Amino acid sequence: MIETLDVGALRMLRAIADTGSVTGAAARLGTSQPAVSQHVRRLERRLGTALLDRTGRGVRLTEAGEVLARHGTSVDAALRAAQAEVLSLTGLQAGRVRLVAFPSSSATLVPRALAALRTRHPGLTVTLDEAEPPESLQLVRSGDADVALAFDYPGVALGRGEDDLRGLATRHLLDDPSFVALPPGHAAAADESVDLAALADESWIAGCPRCRGHLQAAAHARGFDPQIAYATDDYVAVLSLVAAGLGVALLPGLVHETAARHPGVVLRPAAGSSSRAVHAVTTPDLLRVPAVAATLRALAAAAR
Repeated sequence: MIETLDVGALRMLRAIADTGSVTGAAARLGTSQPAVSQHVRRLERRLGTALLDRTGRGVRLTEAGEVLARHGTSVDAALRAAQAEVLSLTGLQAGRVRLVAFPSSSATLVPRALAALRTRHPGLTVTLDEAEPPESLQLVRSGDADVALAFDYPGVALGRGEDDLRGLATRHLLDDPSFVALPPGHAAAADESVDLAALADESWIAGCPRCRGHLQAAAHARGFDPQIAYATDDYVAVLSLVAAGLGVALLPGLVHETAARHPGVVLRPAAGSSSRAVHAVTTPDLLRVPAVAATLRALAAAAR
Protein backbone atom coordinates (compact mmCIF):
# COMPACT_ATOMS: atom_id res chain seq x y z
CA MET A 1 0.00 0.00 0.00
CA ILE A 2 2.78 2.43 0.83
CA GLU A 3 4.23 1.98 -2.64
CA THR A 4 1.03 3.36 -4.24
CA LEU A 5 1.27 6.70 -2.44
CA ASP A 6 3.19 9.68 -3.71
CA VAL A 7 3.66 13.29 -2.73
CA GLY A 8 1.29 14.46 -5.46
CA ALA A 9 -1.55 12.32 -4.12
CA LEU A 10 -1.16 13.64 -0.59
CA ARG A 11 -1.06 17.25 -1.77
CA MET A 12 -4.11 16.66 -3.98
CA LEU A 13 -6.21 15.36 -1.09
CA ARG A 14 -5.05 18.25 1.08
CA ALA A 15 -6.20 20.66 -1.63
CA ILE A 16 -9.62 18.97 -1.80
CA ALA A 17 -9.96 19.23 1.98
CA ASP A 18 -9.00 22.92 1.96
CA THR A 19 -11.19 23.99 -0.99
CA GLY A 20 -14.12 21.63 -0.39
CA SER A 21 -14.31 20.52 -4.01
CA VAL A 22 -12.44 18.75 -6.76
CA THR A 23 -12.79 21.84 -8.97
CA GLY A 24 -11.23 24.05 -6.30
CA ALA A 25 -8.40 21.57 -5.78
CA ALA A 26 -7.72 21.49 -9.52
CA ALA A 27 -7.52 25.29 -9.63
CA ARG A 28 -5.11 25.37 -6.66
CA LEU A 29 -2.89 22.70 -8.18
CA GLY A 30 -2.95 24.18 -11.68
CA THR A 31 -4.54 21.17 -13.35
CA SER A 32 -7.99 20.18 -14.67
CA GLN A 33 -10.98 18.88 -12.70
CA PRO A 34 -11.17 15.62 -14.75
CA ALA A 35 -7.47 14.97 -14.09
CA VAL A 36 -7.96 15.29 -10.33
CA SER A 37 -11.07 13.07 -10.42
CA GLN A 38 -9.26 10.38 -12.41
CA HIS A 39 -6.27 10.53 -10.06
CA VAL A 40 -8.54 10.04 -7.03
CA ARG A 41 -10.36 7.08 -8.62
CA ARG A 42 -7.07 5.37 -9.54
CA LEU A 43 -5.80 5.91 -6.00
CA GLU A 44 -9.03 4.48 -4.53
CA ARG A 45 -8.70 1.36 -6.67
CA ARG A 46 -5.10 0.85 -5.61
CA LEU A 47 -5.82 1.37 -1.92
CA GLY A 48 -9.03 -0.62 -2.00
CA THR A 49 -11.06 2.02 -0.14
CA ALA A 50 -13.05 5.20 -0.86
CA LEU A 51 -11.29 8.50 -0.25
CA LEU A 52 -14.15 10.83 -1.22
CA ASP A 53 -17.86 10.71 -0.34
CA ARG A 54 -19.52 12.14 -3.46
CA THR A 55 -22.88 13.29 -2.12
CA GLY A 56 -25.00 15.81 -3.95
CA ARG A 57 -23.03 18.59 -5.64
CA GLY A 58 -20.14 18.53 -3.23
CA VAL A 59 -17.63 16.05 -1.90
CA ARG A 60 -16.24 15.32 1.48
CA LEU A 61 -13.30 13.23 2.55
CA THR A 62 -13.84 9.83 4.07
CA GLU A 63 -11.92 8.89 7.18
CA ALA A 64 -9.17 7.39 5.01
CA GLY A 65 -9.12 10.53 2.88
CA GLU A 66 -8.79 12.72 5.97
CA VAL A 67 -5.80 10.67 7.16
CA LEU A 68 -4.03 11.17 3.86
CA ALA A 69 -4.95 14.85 3.71
CA ARG A 70 -3.55 15.36 7.20
CA HIS A 71 -0.25 13.89 6.10
CA GLY A 72 -0.46 16.08 3.01
CA THR A 73 -0.16 19.11 5.30
CA SER A 74 3.07 17.73 6.77
CA VAL A 75 4.39 16.93 3.30
CA ASP A 76 3.68 20.46 2.08
CA ALA A 77 5.46 21.94 5.08
CA ALA A 78 8.44 19.63 4.58
CA LEU A 79 8.65 20.48 0.88
CA ARG A 80 8.54 24.21 1.59
CA ALA A 81 11.24 23.82 4.23
CA ALA A 82 13.40 21.76 1.87
CA GLN A 83 12.95 24.31 -0.91
CA ALA A 84 13.87 27.18 1.41
CA GLU A 85 16.94 25.32 2.64
CA VAL A 86 18.12 24.52 -0.88
CA LEU A 87 17.55 28.12 -1.97
CA SER A 88 19.64 29.32 0.97
CA LEU A 89 22.42 26.97 -0.12
CA THR A 90 22.28 27.95 -3.77
CA GLY A 91 22.19 31.59 -2.70
CA LEU A 92 25.26 30.97 -0.49
CA GLN A 93 23.37 32.11 2.59
CA ALA A 94 24.23 28.79 4.22
CA GLY A 95 26.28 25.69 3.62
CA ARG A 96 29.23 23.75 4.98
CA VAL A 97 32.48 22.78 3.26
CA ARG A 98 34.94 20.33 4.78
CA LEU A 99 38.43 21.36 3.66
CA VAL A 100 41.58 19.31 4.21
CA ALA A 101 44.96 20.89 3.48
CA PHE A 102 48.66 20.11 3.76
CA PRO A 103 50.50 22.15 6.45
CA SER A 104 52.30 24.77 4.35
CA SER A 105 49.05 25.62 2.53
CA SER A 106 47.03 25.78 5.74
CA ALA A 107 49.46 28.44 6.97
CA THR A 108 49.28 30.57 3.81
CA LEU A 109 46.62 29.93 1.15
CA VAL A 110 43.88 28.75 3.49
CA PRO A 111 43.74 31.74 5.90
CA ARG A 112 43.45 34.18 2.97
CA ALA A 113 40.75 32.11 1.30
CA LEU A 114 38.73 31.65 4.49
CA ALA A 115 38.94 35.35 5.34
CA ALA A 116 37.61 36.23 1.88
CA LEU A 117 34.80 33.68 2.18
CA ARG A 118 33.75 35.03 5.57
CA THR A 119 33.52 38.54 4.12
CA ARG A 120 31.63 37.58 0.95
CA HIS A 121 29.52 34.71 2.27
CA PRO A 122 29.19 34.96 6.06
CA GLY A 123 26.58 32.19 6.09
CA LEU A 124 29.08 29.57 4.90
CA THR A 125 30.90 27.36 7.37
CA VAL A 126 34.27 25.91 6.34
CA THR A 127 35.95 23.35 8.58
CA LEU A 128 39.66 22.60 8.26
CA ASP A 129 41.73 19.47 8.88
CA GLU A 130 45.35 18.82 7.94
CA ALA A 131 46.57 15.86 5.89
CA GLU A 132 49.22 15.27 3.26
CA PRO A 133 48.40 13.69 -0.08
CA PRO A 134 47.52 10.95 -0.85
CA GLU A 135 45.67 10.63 2.49
CA SER A 136 43.81 13.88 1.78
CA LEU A 137 42.63 12.52 -1.57
CA GLN A 138 41.25 9.44 0.11
CA LEU A 139 39.23 11.65 2.46
CA VAL A 140 37.58 13.28 -0.57
CA ARG A 141 36.99 9.95 -2.23
CA SER A 142 35.44 8.43 0.90
CA GLY A 143 33.14 11.42 1.41
CA ASP A 144 34.87 12.56 4.60
CA ALA A 145 36.05 15.81 2.97
CA ASP A 146 34.67 18.04 0.22
CA VAL A 147 37.86 19.75 -0.97
CA ALA A 148 41.50 18.75 -0.54
CA LEU A 149 44.59 20.83 -1.20
CA ALA A 150 47.26 18.54 -2.62
CA PHE A 151 50.55 18.86 -4.46
CA ASP A 152 52.81 16.90 -6.77
CA TYR A 153 56.35 17.21 -8.06
CA PRO A 154 57.40 16.39 -11.64
CA GLY A 155 57.65 12.65 -11.93
CA VAL A 156 55.74 12.10 -8.69
CA ALA A 157 52.00 11.41 -9.10
CA LEU A 158 49.44 13.39 -7.13
CA GLY A 159 48.11 10.13 -5.69
CA ARG A 160 49.86 6.84 -4.98
CA GLY A 161 49.30 5.82 -8.56
CA GLU A 162 47.60 6.94 -11.73
CA ASP A 163 44.25 5.48 -10.62
CA ASP A 164 44.09 7.60 -7.46
CA LEU A 165 42.57 10.58 -9.30
CA ARG A 166 39.99 8.52 -11.16
CA GLY A 167 36.59 10.06 -10.49
CA LEU A 168 38.05 13.22 -8.93
CA ALA A 169 38.24 16.76 -10.31
CA THR A 170 41.39 18.88 -9.93
CA ARG A 171 41.93 22.61 -10.22
CA HIS A 172 45.51 23.85 -10.61
CA LEU A 173 46.18 26.70 -8.19
CA LEU A 174 49.87 27.55 -8.50
CA ASP A 175 53.40 26.36 -9.18
CA ASP A 176 55.38 26.55 -5.95
CA PRO A 177 59.16 26.98 -6.40
CA SER A 178 61.72 25.33 -4.13
CA PHE A 179 64.07 27.19 -1.78
CA VAL A 180 67.13 26.19 0.19
CA ALA A 181 67.01 27.08 3.90
CA LEU A 182 70.38 28.02 5.36
CA PRO A 183 71.63 29.53 8.62
CA PRO A 184 72.66 33.19 8.08
CA GLY A 185 76.35 32.42 8.61
CA HIS A 186 76.47 29.76 5.89
CA ALA A 187 78.94 30.40 3.08
CA ALA A 188 76.15 30.23 0.47
CA ALA A 189 73.77 32.52 2.36
CA ALA A 190 74.98 35.58 0.45
CA ASP A 191 74.34 34.01 -2.98
CA GLU A 192 71.27 35.02 -4.98
CA SER A 193 70.50 31.34 -5.61
CA VAL A 194 72.09 28.11 -4.48
CA ASP A 195 72.85 25.07 -6.61
CA LEU A 196 72.04 21.89 -4.71
CA ALA A 197 75.32 20.39 -5.91
CA ALA A 198 77.16 22.97 -3.81
CA LEU A 199 75.52 21.47 -0.71
CA ALA A 200 76.38 17.86 -1.43
CA ASP A 201 78.46 17.49 1.75
CA GLU A 202 75.91 19.11 4.06
CA SER A 203 73.65 17.42 6.57
CA TRP A 204 70.06 17.70 5.41
CA ILE A 205 66.79 18.17 7.29
CA ALA A 206 63.94 16.55 5.40
CA GLY A 207 60.23 17.30 5.53
CA CYS A 208 57.17 15.16 4.76
CA PRO A 209 57.65 11.84 2.93
CA ARG A 210 56.74 13.31 -0.44
CA CYS A 211 59.02 16.33 0.13
CA ARG A 212 61.77 13.93 1.21
CA GLY A 213 61.35 12.04 -2.05
CA HIS A 214 61.61 15.32 -3.94
CA LEU A 215 64.85 16.20 -2.11
CA GLN A 216 66.36 12.83 -2.93
CA ALA A 217 65.31 13.01 -6.59
CA ALA A 218 66.65 16.57 -6.95
CA ALA A 219 69.93 15.64 -5.26
CA HIS A 220 70.37 12.56 -7.43
CA ALA A 221 69.84 14.74 -10.50
CA ARG A 222 72.72 16.90 -9.26
CA GLY A 223 74.96 13.90 -8.72
CA PHE A 224 74.83 13.17 -5.00
CA ASP A 225 72.87 11.37 -2.27
CA PRO A 226 71.71 13.76 0.47
CA GLN A 227 72.83 12.89 3.98
CA ILE A 228 69.51 13.19 5.82
CA ALA A 229 70.24 13.70 9.50
CA TYR A 230 66.76 14.74 10.65
CA ALA A 231 63.23 14.35 9.31
CA THR A 232 60.06 16.05 10.50
CA ASP A 233 56.70 17.02 8.98
CA ASP A 234 56.71 20.23 11.05
CA TYR A 235 58.09 23.12 8.99
CA VAL A 236 58.61 25.25 12.08
CA ALA A 237 60.77 22.47 13.50
CA VAL A 238 62.71 22.28 10.21
CA LEU A 239 63.40 26.02 10.37
CA SER A 240 64.48 25.77 14.01
CA LEU A 241 66.88 22.93 13.21
CA VAL A 242 68.37 24.97 10.37
CA ALA A 243 68.69 28.02 12.63
CA ALA A 244 70.53 25.88 15.18
CA GLY A 245 73.13 25.05 12.53
CA LEU A 246 72.21 21.37 12.41
CA GLY A 247 71.78 21.20 8.64
CA VAL A 248 70.22 22.71 5.55
CA ALA A 249 66.80 22.02 4.04
CA LEU A 250 64.92 22.10 0.74
CA LEU A 251 61.58 23.81 1.32
CA PRO A 252 58.57 24.81 -0.80
CA GLY A 253 57.90 28.46 -1.48
CA LEU A 254 54.72 28.48 0.59
CA VAL A 255 56.96 28.28 3.66
CA HIS A 256 58.58 31.58 2.67
CA GLU A 257 56.30 33.71 4.83
CA THR A 258 56.93 31.56 7.90
CA ALA A 259 60.68 31.54 7.27
CA ALA A 260 60.77 35.31 6.81
CA ARG A 261 59.65 35.66 10.42
CA HIS A 262 62.44 33.36 11.63
CA PRO A 263 65.61 35.40 12.35
CA GLY A 264 67.91 32.39 12.16
CA VAL A 265 67.09 31.25 8.62
CA VAL A 266 67.88 32.55 5.14
CA LEU A 267 65.96 31.26 2.11
CA ARG A 268 67.53 31.23 -1.33
CA PRO A 269 66.05 29.93 -4.62
CA ALA A 270 67.20 26.37 -5.22
CA ALA A 271 68.92 26.11 -8.61
CA GLY A 272 68.54 22.67 -10.13
CA SER A 273 65.29 21.89 -8.29
CA SER A 274 61.84 21.83 -9.83
CA SER A 275 58.67 23.52 -8.57
CA ARG A 276 55.72 21.60 -7.21
CA ALA A 277 52.20 22.02 -8.55
CA VAL A 278 49.49 22.79 -5.99
CA HIS A 279 45.93 21.67 -6.75
CA ALA A 280 42.48 21.81 -5.23
CA VAL A 281 40.78 18.42 -5.53
CA THR A 282 37.08 17.61 -5.21
CA THR A 283 34.52 15.44 -7.03
CA PRO A 284 32.70 16.33 -10.28
CA ASP A 285 29.35 16.36 -8.47
CA LEU A 286 30.61 18.68 -5.72
CA LEU A 287 31.82 21.14 -8.36
CA ARG A 288 28.12 21.95 -8.88
CA VAL A 289 27.55 22.71 -5.18
CA PRO A 290 27.65 26.52 -4.80
CA ALA A 291 29.48 26.46 -1.45
CA VAL A 292 32.22 24.22 -2.87
CA ALA A 293 32.48 26.33 -6.02
CA ALA A 294 32.81 29.48 -3.90
CA THR A 295 35.55 27.83 -1.83
CA LEU A 296 37.47 26.89 -4.98
CA ARG A 297 37.20 30.44 -6.27
CA ALA A 298 38.49 31.80 -2.96
CA LEU A 299 41.44 29.39 -3.00
CA ALA A 300 42.28 30.35 -6.58
CA ALA A 301 42.17 34.05 -5.65
CA ALA A 302 44.39 33.43 -2.63
CA ALA A 303 46.86 31.55 -4.85
CA ARG A 304 47.03 34.47 -7.25
